[in-house]
Amino acid sequence: MWGIQRTRYADCNGSEASEETEIVVNIGGVKQVLYGDVLNRYPDTRLAELVDCSLKSSEEISSLCDDYDPDTGEFYFDRDPEAFKCIIELYYYGEIHMKRGICPICFMKEMEFWKIGSDFLDDCCKYHLKEVQDELAEIAEKVKTILVDREGDPSAGGWQRFQMCLWRLMEKPDSSLPAHIIAIVSFIFILVSSVVMCVGTIPELQVEDSEGNLTEHPTLEVIETVCIGWFTIEYLLRLISSPNKIKFVLAFMNVVDFMAIMPFFVVLILTSFGAGMMELANVQQAVQALRIMRIARIFKLARHSSGLQTLTSALKSSFKELGLLLMYMGVGVFLFSALGYTMEQNHPDTLFTSIPQSFWWAVITMTTVGYGDVYPKTTLGRCNAAISFLCGVIAIALPIHPIINNFVLFYNKQQVLETAAKHEIELMALRTGDGELQKAAPGPHKHVCGAAAWDNAMRSCHSDTYIPLLKDPRGGAGIQTPSMDTSFESTAEATEYFIS
Repeated sequence: MWGIQRTRYADCNGSEASEETEIVVNIGGVKQVLYGDVLNRYPDTRLAELVDCSLKSSEEISSLCDDYDPDTGEFYFDRDPEAFKCIIELYYYGEIHMKRGICPICFMKEMEFWKIGSDFLDDCCKYHLKEVQDELAEIAEKVKTILVDREGDPSAGGWQRFQMCLWRLMEKPDSSLPAHIIAIVSFIFILVSSVVMCVGTIPELQVEDSEGNLTEHPTLEVIETVCIGWFTIEYLLRLISSPNKIKFVLAFMNVVDFMAIMPFFVVLILTSFGAGMMELANVQQAVQALRIMRIARIFKLARHSSGLQTLTSALKSSFKELGLLLMYMGVGVFLFSALGYTMEQNHPDTLFTSIPQSFWWAVITMTTVGYGDVYPKTTLGRCNAAISFLCGVIAIALPIHPIINNFVLFYNKQQVLETAAKHEIELMALRTGDGELQKAAPGPHKHVCGAAAWDNAMRSCHSDTYIPLLKDPRGGAGIQTPSMDTSFESTAEATEYFIS
């Protein structure tokens, strides 16, 4: 039996706590003696209700604890004794602090059992709880995505089923072998199109038109047309299968896809108006600008590269560090360009004609590029240049480590979340069993991951610390097979939906 010496704790007025009713509790096989006056400091909690149990019936006592021994007056609770050590701190210190190694989600269920509000939790523990809830919500989102990719929505109609199948085929390379092949073909088309765009600018490979102007080789134009045809078909199929057309059109990567194919058709339309329209100077400039916009198709590679997606997410989470880098560079450029102009303006052959013109020199110096087109000629100007590139190296190096650290953390987190989501699916299949799977999904097309199968599997190994990842639409703890168009605008919204 373990306990805390009661004489260590005093009432709020500083006097030693008076002797009152002793309450013997057994928490998971570990006994502890508590005192009524201490427990009554929080009368709405479960432990405080044990003080007056001598006046209650056996049914009321049974509702408060798992077992009761009337001979010894001992209350038995089938709870975690380590978590109870933290719970009991509330009555002595006025707040609860979770010990290291205790799951925050399980601990919140312990607090709910003992009828203690989360407001009594220490601030640092609340922050840790928030992190775990966010991670659990992300795992649940991964599980939802895997279920949709594998099974789809069993309640969907014929067109919706075709739409979901087409969406998985075009957007989910890991969902099937044909989807994986389409992703590889799309990746090849992106590379070929980018290479053709670059090769088409080589003068030796260009041909002269009727007016003597150099144009792309006809063979390269044919290859370009084939690539644009593939990109157009791919974009239209993804648009047709998208559950939310407006959200699809406004998505960044889809805007990139549209910008990659739009110049080809605009130039084709302008050409169809005849040579008179193409001879206009403004139209020719517009055509050249649209041809340059073809470079946007290289960003399509990010759709098929998890590494580029991780890098983009890491940069998004590093806006603060990038802002600091720009601020350091901006201050340094302004300072050293002004000093360079001041020190060089009296030299007869000075290259620093104004402070704005000196900005270019400051930028290439602080970034250690040093083209050599602008350089100082006085001794003080050279000293200023030496200090500027030293400060530039320091200014660039300072934010680099946090950015790289964010990339590594985000990449590792993505790997952990994907692994955890796959483990959840595997555990679901193991706990369900073959018989339950057949009941949950009768017919030729078995829906393996249904809500009933998950719920029964989870309840078969039910414990007080069971954490439901997803909600059951019937109100119980389980998983809801989500529809394809379910989306979340924030982590908080996802947490509210997934975490029960």
